[in-house]
Amino acid sequence: MMASRSQDQIAELQLLAGGHLPTPTEGPTAELLESFPNCYPDRPYVVSIAFPEFTSLCPVTGQPDFATLTVEYIPDRLCVESKSFKLYMFAFRNHQSFMETITNKVLDDLRSVLDPCWCRVKGLFVPRGGTRLHVFAEAFKKGLPEERERAVREAVAAWRQEAAPHKP
Repeated sequence: MMASRSQDQIAELQLLAGGHLPTPTEGPTAELLESFPNCYPDRPYVVSIAFPEFTSLCPVTGQPDFATLTVEYIPDRLCVESKSFKLYMFAFRNHQSFMETITNKVLDDLRSVLDPCWCRVKGLFVPRGGTRLHVFAEAFKKGLPEERERAVREAVAAWRQEAAPHKP
């Protein structure tokens, strides 16, 4: 029996096609993120990706920081390919940066690659030294037609309402 195929466009994806995974040596860069066309650009829907094994290094002490990083976004024309997202997250393992900088960098890199209608990055960092730090960064796409912007904002509000009971 032959498997069926969706309309997903995969011809441009490079990381999965090569049969091996690159080792990021330059640290986390937007170039590690691959995208594919959104098959439903007229429908504002939320994509949520959680990375519960995030690690990075403190830029002052070199001690490891651990977190769950969650990305939530409403795609416009592009979606992030999940394997490339995982490799991008792995690139932070030996990267020294403050938690606030990391969270905002992830938001900036995703916005530069995907140009989503809306994107939020949540960095829920494990307590260290008796202090718990949670960082939230988000942005709405500017210049959307009024009707599209209203639909996106309504979808975000509904998502927040739906996701609220699931917050840690």
